[in-house]
Amino acid sequence: MYELQVENMTCGHCVKAVTKAVQAVDGGAQVDIDLATKQVKVQSGAALDAVKAAIADAGYPVTGAR
Repeated sequence: MYELQVENMTCGHCVKAVTKAVQAVDGGAQVDIDLATKQVKVQSGAALDAVKAAIADAGYPVTGAR
């Protein structure tokens, strides 16, 4: 599981956009987003760099990851 800090998320649309971006890399990925803390938890077999790039390409900067 990856835990990412993702900026610029403010609403349900943002949640859907980030989820869609991650699932474009791994269709079976599970994504859990907490808007209040801007934390995104991703359960995926895809590489961390690919997940981070997909989120960034969707317009949401990833400022931290573990």
